[in-house]
Amino acid sequence: MTQDELKKQVAQAALQYLKNVPIIGMGTGSTVTHLINLLADCDFKNDIEGAVSSSGKTTEHLRSIGIPVLELNQTGDLEVYVDGADEVTPHKKMLKGGGGALTREKIIAGASKKFVCIVDETKCVDILGKFPLPVEVLPLSRSFVARQLVKMGGQPELRMNKETGASYITDNGCEILDVYNLNIVDPVEMEKAINNIPGVITNGLFALRDADVVLVGKGSEVISY
Repeated sequence: MTQDELKKQVAQAALQYLKNVPIIGMGTGSTVTHLINLLADCDFKNDIEGAVSSSGKTTEHLRSIGIPVLELNQTGDLEVYVDGADEVTPHKKMLKGGGGALTREKIIAGASKKFVCIVDETKCVDILGKFPLPVEVLPLSRSFVARQLVKMGGQPELRMNKETGASYITDNGCEILDVYNLNIVDPVEMEKAINNIPGVITNGLFALRDADVVLVGKGSEVISY
């Protein structure tokens, strides 16, 4: 199977977690895109009263298939949140944020009783950090935060918008530092340490609030743990 086929396969497996859930939490990324496409034709779509979305792109996609998008402030805690990951370990710790929606993803994950992570097998790792770690920062703090990340052993690079040539701006009006070469042997402590730097909104380690279920598209099957 191609990587895209694996993503479709694991998205199909994730549908079962959305049955009988009136308000769903939906993440961002290519695997989630497949899931929303599948929702458009599933037999229980009309039972879904609404969704809380982690990004503008996901919001547009959900609305295009007729699912209302609600604010988390209106809904309260959610039953289920489904999202992908850039890396995930056997201990269900994740590195996320390649799509730039890490802060909203982390908020919705924290407000959800069950976090279902959907990935293809290329995203499974033993130790996090081969993929650069996104850190969302207030623009005025960018250089200060970058210096602190260097002291921690990382090599931060400002994420750029490929279309405009300017710095990438998140849905929150902030910038992202992508940090290379971090040795993330203790993701919980690393998540805390980076979040304690003044000016950091959050970082892409999902270790304090990790996944409850991980679904992996692998070959001809989907495995879960």
